[in-house]
Amino acid sequence: MTTVDRRAFLARTAAVAAVAAAGASAIPGVAWAGGPARFGSGAYVRPRPEALADPTELTLAEAAWMIKNGRLTPLDLVEAYLARIDTYEPVYQAFNTVLADQARAAAKAAGRRRHTGPLHGIPLAIKDNYWTAGVRTTANSHLFQDFVPPYDATAVARLKANGAIVLGKTQMGPLATTRATTPDGRITTVNAWTPTIPGTDPGGSSTGTATSVAGRLATSGTGTQTGGSITAPSNAQNLTGLKPTMGRVSLAGIIPLSYTRDHPGPLARDARDAAIMLTAMAGEDPADPRTQGLPRVPDLVEAATPVYSGRRLRARWSTRVGVLPGYADGTSATALARQAFLSTVDKIDGVRLVDVPLPDEWDLLTGNAFNNVRLPERSEPFMPYLRADLRGFGVSVTGWLQGALLGANEFVTGQRAKLLLLERVLDQVFERCDVVVQTGPVPFDILGLPEIGFPIGFTAAGVPIGTILGGAPYAEDRLLSVVAAYQAVTDWHWRRPPNPPAATALRSAAPAEDRGRLTADDVVAQMQ
Repeated sequence: MTTVDRRAFLARTAAVAAVAAAGASAIPGVAWAGGPARFGSGAYVRPRPEALADPTELTLAEAAWMIKNGRLTPLDLVEAYLARIDTYEPVYQAFNTVLADQARAAAKAAGRRRHTGPLHGIPLAIKDNYWTAGVRTTANSHLFQDFVPPYDATAVARLKANGAIVLGKTQMGPLATTRATTPDGRITTVNAWTPTIPGTDPGGSSTGTATSVAGRLATSGTGTQTGGSITAPSNAQNLTGLKPTMGRVSLAGIIPLSYTRDHPGPLARDARDAAIMLTAMAGEDPADPRTQGLPRVPDLVEAATPVYSGRRLRARWSTRVGVLPGYADGTSATALARQAFLSTVDKIDGVRLVDVPLPDEWDLLTGNAFNNVRLPERSEPFMPYLRADLRGFGVSVTGWLQGALLGANEFVTGQRAKLLLLERVLDQVFERCDVVVQTGPVPFDILGLPEIGFPIGFTAAGVPIGTILGGAPYAEDRLLSVVAAYQAVTDWHWRRPPNPPAATALRSAAPAEDRGRLTADDVVAQMQ
């Protein structure tokens, strides 16, 4: 289990803010993959009998077991996903680009190579703000519509070095601000659980990755989070999404939004799959100073493996789950699901629920007055574009203009408020608990602390309900252990959306204009 000196993390956060003010770049000179990650035997899981009939039903760990044991070839797995893409992508509109020929070629090559680990031959969906060598990386924006990177982002290079196959680039909110739309606001990607109801929120900005994984168009995928963009789409689409601590995964080669808040991470089907993905993605990178000098990456796959005493499930580590005021109050579907979640977790040996008060001045320190200091960080790298042609920013231009107009005094005051908030969270929350329930992702995104979103139920209309746990610095292993234990005694994460009927698929393959449109005001209200 990872432990870290809280004062050291506080000092490090202040240093990162200073680097941001100095205008440091997160773009590498070359892709950095490092060596293959180390995975234990827990990364391979014998498939459930009901998953054997369709390879796209397999979790990443199950598919890894099948490939390792010669029961499934990488090419067969890729072809199964490409067949679903051919059939259902017109409905879901999860991808910007499908790399069918490249994926087939990579799968054939993987079939000839020595087995490299659980990601060997696994097809992934990559959010379209991650650089991909020789493949357009647009961030769903006018500004990058013709950009073809010369090399992969570090996170993509690491996934490939561990044997993964890039199946395609996924739709996202323009420049990572909202749910997936075209740059001028036309809705594209739908929630895989309600594909004929475009108004159902699919979560953003990592919308396409979430829909592709939920709709079984990819085994797992990557996202980025600045204000909820991994945990929100995971909650909306019945997935397990892990936003790691700032610096766990390199941002080198990812189109930026906010230097001190951008977090790359995985969207997966369960805790173990998320652990496998993060194990491959994480680690030090010379091109990103945020990754350097951190505690070592722990054995995340082991942390995400349930522990039993005899036949009785127990927590891997004695864990206090902090419950904030009002978390499960009320009688709504979400409140009832949260109540049931707490009741289930409380029955796990080694887990104890504890009431945790909100830190002093919580509403003030997490409100827009201080949260808006993120806006200059997004505007500064794009000032030449803002001066040249505002139309390049499409419907999301307001946020960039707000950032350009925010005063230096406000920015400095906001950075001080951020450090005060972090100090209070570390001292007043994590003195009392080990993980804490969240009603929203933004405060922990402000602070660079890890979060995990995962499913806990459904509404009467069949729309997923999820929740979020937040952790102390570098405590991804603790978060994974709690979610793995919860998923060992529940089945929400096993549920998949039904396939859209063929007739529905034909009717739904309409132009994006028919799905509605976000206005500039909508974007301001939603943007992270």
